[in-house]
Amino acid sequence: MTIVTGKAEARRRLQSGRSGVLREIWEHRADYAYVLPAIAVMLVVIAYPIYYTIELSFFKTPPGLQLRDKSFIGFDNYTTILTSEVFWRVTWNTLIWTLGSTLIAFVLGFATALALHREFVGRSVLRAILIIPWVISAVAASYIWKWIYHSDFGIIGAVLVGLGLADRPPNFIDSVNTVLPSLIVVNIWREFPFAMIMMMAGLQTVPEQLLRAAQVDGASAWQRFWHVTFPHLRNVSTVTILLLAVANFNSFIIPWIMTGGGPSNASHIWITHIYELAFGRQRWGVASAYSVLLFLTLMTLGYFYVRALSGNERQEGNA
Repeated sequence: MTIVTGKAEARRRLQSGRSGVLREIWEHRADYAYVLPAIAVMLVVIAYPIYYTIELSFFKTPPGLQLRDKSFIGFDNYTTILTSEVFWRVTWNTLIWTLGSTLIAFVLGFATALALHREFVGRSVLRAILIIPWVISAVAASYIWKWIYHSDFGIIGAVLVGLGLADRPPNFIDSVNTVLPSLIVVNIWREFPFAMIMMMAGLQTVPEQLLRAAQVDGASAWQRFWHVTFPHLRNVSTVTILLLAVANFNSFIIPWIMTGGGPSNASHIWITHIYELAFGRQRWGVASAYSVLLFLTLMTLGYFYVRALSGNERQEGNA
């Protein structure tokens, strides 16, 4: 009798909750009507492409563009990817590209922010100059650096030969051993201003009275930084690193324009490899499976990003 009564009570609460939600929607129907066009646009341009990509990842597609001739093959595309040597090579390149670009850009941006936090003559001008790599077009930056790295008439090669440090100009982006580090240098050059701006904003939140009190108590510059400054920058550091990681993991312009994934797949990362599979080889099913894996990875990073933001808001609320 008790079990029956409990089930009836649970059913009543569920129905009451549903009716409460429906009543809430009906009472605010005008508000929902205003946002309905935006929701419809999001469903068309975001939700449907995601659904179609997931669906296409389970099909074998013809070499042409006639996708209506596709045939269902289950998880074969995923099996093909995970058992491919190219996949693991591209994954390793992606990890090196993402971790190297993210960590070095963050450290360089953090150090620059600390240096610019102090008052000195020309600080505003120097800030403006350092922001230029971030605001310049990625396409323009890629072509500029491609010319700088050029083995025949590049500036770096000419300087090295002129100083006697090399017999001939190095092949920075034409060599399997140097192409990925060379691209990472370009990416760091372009992204460290973003980390600098984020950390400069974070430094504005560090209470000056705490720094003065620590200095009065005899704390060294390193102790003031480690025990006072850095704890206040922990949340903004986490958010900055996650934003850089997501951007680098999904980066396309610099590696594709400068090398196109070559030579011998040495600079291919996930996003460029997906593009080549889809639009170069027209292997839509395999490219879709790659895209699903990339989507899941970015969703994981996005989850940690949201958690970092939530932790930051809770800390500000407690303060």
